[in-house]
This record gives sequence, C-alpha cells and structure tokens, in this order.
Amino acid sequence: MATGMFRKAVIRVSSTPASRLQWLRSLATAAEAPHSSNMKTFSIYRWNPDNPSKPELQDYQIDLKKCGPMVLDALIKIKNEIDPSLTFRRSCREGICGSCAMNIDGCNGLACLTKIESGSSTTVTPLPHMYVIKDLVVDMTNFYNQYKSIEPWLKRKNPPETPGKEILQSKEDREKLDGMYECILCACCSTSCPSYWWNPESYLGPAALLHANRWISDSRDEYTKERLEAINDEFKLYRCHTILNCARACPKGLNPGKQITHIKQLQLKNSI
Repeated sequence: MATGMFRKAVIRVSSTPASRLQWLRSLATAAEAPHSSNMKTFSIYRWNPDNPSKPELQDYQIDLKKCGPMVLDALIKIKNEIDPSLTFRRSCREGICGSCAMNIDGCNGLACLTKIESGSSTTVTPLPHMYVIKDLVVDMTNFYNQYKSIEPWLKRKNPPETPGKEILQSKEDREKLDGMYECILCACCSTSCPSYWWNPESYLGPAALLHANRWISDSRDEYTKERLEAINDEFKLYRCHTILNCARACPKGLNPGKQITHIKQLQLKNSI
C-alpha cells in the first residue's frame, strides 16, 4: 500500500514540465562520455633576427578537436594560446590574398587552404630559397620587383574609340585570359622552381612570366611586340626548362609552365 502511494507521488512529480526537463538533463549528462583528445605535433621553423642563432624547428602540441581544420587554424591557435612570438603572414583566410604561402610537409601551399593531414606530426617552414625575415615570413622584394619589371598594366598607343569609355573585347578574346588573371602572387610557383632557386636575380620566374603572357595575350594591349622583346633573354625567359613544379604547387590550379611555353612559341614565330 505504501509502495503504491510512493510510486504515484513520483509519477506526479515527474510529470511537471520543470521536473521533466531536469530529469532529461540528468540523463543526458550521465550519457555523455569523456572526449579523448587528438593531439598532433607541429614542427615549425623558427628564426629571430634579434637573436641570430641557427634556425631550428620548434615543436608544438595541438589538440585537433579544439582546432579548425586548416594549417592556418593551427598556426593561429599556437600564436594565440601557446607562443605569441610565432610570426607569419595571413589575411583573408579564403585563398585570395596569398599572404599565408609557406612550405607544409615539403610542398608549397597556402596555409588557409591546406587541410591538417592525419598523422603524428606536420612540418611547417618558410617558402624555400627565399631570405627569411623572421620565422615563416620571407622577403618578397625581389619577387615583386620581377613582377613590376613586366609592366603589368594595360598599355595603349591609341586612345579609346569613345573617349572616357572602356575598351571592349570579344568573349573569345576575354577567354584567352583564363588561367592567368586568377594568379594571386603568392610565390608558391616561383619558389618551387629549381631554375628560380639557381638564378633568382636574373630569371623572372613562373609567376612573373605568367603575368607577362597575360598582357601579351590581351587583345586590348598594343605593346605586344615590345613586351616580347623585353623578355626575350637567355635568363629572363629561357631558364625555364618545363620542370612544371610550378603547376603542381599553384594553389589556384594554374599552369605557369603552359603560359611560358606560349611565350616561347610567339618568340619563335616572330623570329622567322
């Protein structure tokens, strides 16, 4: 008799909304199992010009369950939570600005587009064969000067047919620029090229030559002949041996080697 009355009382209490919610929460809490961590080691190149000792790889442990999926997420987490002295470039986090270009496990790429691979460790170093300013930041001065040397802007000898209006081109001529205008100047291609490693001061490199061909191929530009003559040089152009590391390294899926071949074909055509 007493047992039956106790059961009825429990049923009445548990049937109220507040008690039912508390009961469900207790069940959910009891059902939760402790999450095991997923630790991964990131070996990152470190060098400080204020303390110019030999460069070294420094290891950082990251729980991947508390980190985003990309290498850049791990670098930001290390800088924010473990070592604020870690230095690297980054900006858009969308593969547009090219700032976070670096070498990840032996391959050039953008940290914001490179997923953290499974495995115990990942090695992150600066772009190869570039002067290091600090940690993962390299000096891009020579790279940008080479880009500037090909005069990457529209050059005209005659004014537009309609003053103050844009210069039109056909859809077919516009399509010729596909595979070139998308370049974000991250330098992944040039710093993966052995010819660029050997002759960085004289060989323009895949990125600059791709942009050179972009303006050579533009139907609105009227300095095609002069552009070809400016790069018709044993070192500026012909150090390219079609190794095609550039195509494999490009995070935008472009093929600079193909564009350089097109320039060589135009040079041959003009010489006949």
